[in-house]
Amino acid sequence: MKNILLIGCGLLGSSLLRRIHKKKIANKIFVYEKSKKNISKIKSLKLPGTLVKELNDVVSKSQLIIFCTPMSEYKKLILKINKNLSPRHIITDIGSSKLESKLVIKNSLKKNISWTSSHPIAGSEVSGPENGKHNLFENKWCVLIKDKKTNLKHLNFLNSFWKKMGSKVVIMKSEKHDKIFSITSHLPHLIAYNLVKSAQDFEKKQKYNLIKYSAGGLRDFSRIAASNEIMWRDIFFNNKNNISKAIDLFIKNLNEFKKDINSKNNKSIIKKLIQTKKVRSKIIKLKQDIDKPDFGRN
Repeated sequence: MKNILLIGCGLLGSSLLRRIHKKKIANKIFVYEKSKKNISKIKSLKLPGTLVKELNDVVSKSQLIIFCTPMSEYKKLILKINKNLSPRHIITDIGSSKLESKLVIKNSLKKNISWTSSHPIAGSEVSGPENGKHNLFENKWCVLIKDKKTNLKHLNFLNSFWKKMGSKVVIMKSEKHDKIFSITSHLPHLIAYNLVKSAQDFEKKQKYNLIKYSAGGLRDFSRIAASNEIMWRDIFFNNKNNISKAIDLFIKNLNEFKKDINSKNNKSIIKKLIQTKKVRSKIIKLKQDIDKPDFGRN
C-alpha cells in the first residue's frame, strides 16, 4: 500500500499506527491530530509516522483514510477534506455506533465517494497515544458494515487490512450492529457510569467514606466508568433508540429481581442466577476472556 492517513491518534489511532509500522503495511503513514497534549505525547514517545498540521496537504497523497476521532467530529472533518477526495480513496472509521453516523456521512460527504465503516472491538478504559499497543487488535473482532451501497472492492480491501491488524473480521448491516452493541457494550458502560454515580450519591447522602471499602464489584465497574467521556457521550447519543430499548429491558429485569428479593422467592431467584452464570462460561469458551479468577490479576 502506498500511504495511509490516520485522522486522530488516541488509543486506537496510535495502536493502528504502531501496527501498520511494525507490519510495514504502508510506504508512509500520515498522522493528523489536533490535540496539543496528544501531539506532545506522540513526539515524546517518538512514535512512527509523519505528523501533519494541514489535512488537505496529505489527503490527495493517501490511499486509505481512517477516522479515529469521536463521532461528533466526523462532519467537520469531512467538510474540511471533501474537495481533495476522489473515488479512489478508501475511507473508514472506528466508531462504535453506525446508523446515526451513516446519516452524517451521507449528508456531508460529496457524491461518488465511498465510505466503508469499521468497528474494531478493542477499546479500553484508558485513552491517549501513550496507551496504544501494536497488538491491541490481536484476536479481537472487527465488524465491517455492509449496506446497500457499500463498495465491495473497498469492503474486501478493508477485510484484508483488518486481518493484517490481527483482527477476526465479521460483516453485518448497520441496524444489526447497533442493536447487538447496544446490549453487549453500550448498556454495560451506561450501567457502570450509573452504578458509580449511585455510589457517589449514597456516599454524599449517608456521609460514609464509601469508596475506600470498594468491593470487587464496584472496583471492576469503576474501571469501565473511567472510559473516555466524549467518546461515550457520542455513542449514547448516536445509538439512542437502541440504548433506550436496552434500558427498558434492563429496568424490567431489575424490577423482577427486586420482586424476587422482597418476596424471598428462592426458586425464581436461584433459577435466574444459575442461568446468567452460564454466560461467563460461554464467554470463556469463545475465548473472549481468560478463565483465571479475578480477571487474572495477581
